[in-house]
Amino acid sequence: MQQVKTGDTVRVHYHGRLQNGQTFDSSEGRDPLEFTVGAGMVIKGFDSGVLDMKPGDKKTLNIPVEEAYGPKSDEMIMDYPKANIPADLNISVGMDLQMSNPQGQVFQVKVAAIGSEFITLDANHPLAGEPLIFDIELVEIV
Repeated sequence: MQQVKTGDTVRVHYHGRLQNGQTFDSSEGRDPLEFTVGAGMVIKGFDSGVLDMKPGDKKTLNIPVEEAYGPKSDEMIMDYPKANIPADLNISVGMDLQMSNPQGQVFQVKVAAIGSEFITLDANHPLAGEPLIFDIELVEIV
């Protein structure tokens, strides 16, 4: 039976959770996730975790921060002038907002704090700094 190797396109079902057991994503009730191994389409630890699996195989991946979304970066936290926030937008701590950079790329930020003149925005990936656990099942090698 064929085993997964770099360059293969695979389909997997998965259940992703944090170390405290909280689910953050799952393919349950959806089509399996399809990606090409080694193409950078998924996080590094997930990508390498499917290598050598055969269709029908199941396993649990314990992915360290460095092979997931990386550590939280202080460079991704910024103060933004409250005066630049639309007056009709009622911001609150924990709220997700979308911003764009000068090149027009859109990215998501989370309101981390609200001060008198500035709001603190966190542009880190929501799972940055978290080791992740995935229960996966290789459905097929396409």
